[in-house]
Amino acid sequence: MKPSNIFRYLNIDDFSATPKYQQLANAIIKAVGEAKIQRDEILPSINEMSYELDISRDTAEKAFKYLKSRGVLGSVPGKGYYVMNASSGQPYKILLLFNKLSEHKKIIYDSFAAKLGTQASIDFYIYNSDFGLFKKLLSRNLQEYTHVVILPHFRERQQHLEELVNGIPREKLILLDKKLKGIAGEYSAVYENFREDIYHALEQAREKLQKYRSLHLIFPENTYYPEEIREGFLQFCEDYAFPHSLVPDIAEESISAGSVYINLREHDLVALIEKIRSLHLNIGKDVGIISYNETPLKKFILNGLTTISTDFAMMGELAAGLITDNAIAQIEVPFNVTLRESL
Repeated sequence: MKPSNIFRYLNIDDFSATPKYQQLANAIIKAVGEAKIQRDEILPSINEMSYELDISRDTAEKAFKYLKSRGVLGSVPGKGYYVMNASSGQPYKILLLFNKLSEHKKIIYDSFAAKLGTQASIDFYIYNSDFGLFKKLLSRNLQEYTHVVILPHFRERQQHLEELVNGIPREKLILLDKKLKGIAGEYSAVYENFREDIYHALEQAREKLQKYRSLHLIFPENTYYPEEIREGFLQFCEDYAFPHSLVPDIAEESISAGSVYINLREHDLVALIEKIRSLHLNIGKDVGIISYNETPLKKFILNGLTTISTDFAMMGELAAGLITDNAIAQIEVPFNVTLRESL
């Protein structure tokens, strides 16, 4: 059988944060589900896919191998890949919007996508905490999506944010990481309780904190980080009589022995470590560090960074579960303290 001319059905969006191999795999699954490609039909070769779609050969090959692992495609040596399962449609089409793609947000995406597998086609975009770009992405035809999943963090308070989000049908809406005030009706959210989370995390670390004299939160101005983090920190320090400060810029901070610093941003963590070392102070003895958001590398940095963090893999899995279970619910994700040598 001659290879199918399916390139008219395949589109690669260079502006999408969805990996290109996943975009290609999703497009093939969609074409299969809509009977535009038939069972046993041979697909264009990896080289043809690479040339016609202007993607690397490795990307095309990764898409084919992914589809083969999912049972959508089969392969015959010397002939290439063919459609093995013609009933592999995708019941869910999802618009996924993240404000940025950091290491911990990549964990959310990976667990979300893995849980859904071939059941979903995901259009994934990063709006860089910019409301204008966010609004433009939401101007897409939402009727074609079964769900709109949003991680809503912005550099400044947006006057019309709730109005914009309220325009999304409630059964389609899932908020990630935080809830928004002013959203009417019943909708889904998988979220952190930022104020209570940092407060109780510091309570759990209180015994370790007592060997230090002061506690400092690096909280930059004009940040997208929720104000509730700052509020919970200040409430803890007030309730337990900890001398404390908010540090808007670590570069301007005068660090001395007996201090503990909590960082939110990864590049602030690098600057903090460099500054402490330049003063010949010992981390975990003279100066303590608590890092927000657990990532795999933090267990190895400085023989282990103490972290306070939600379970990001669970967040992605729970959000995907709301979709597959056709459920509307608001779920608070557990927040964990991991004590290591930096405290």
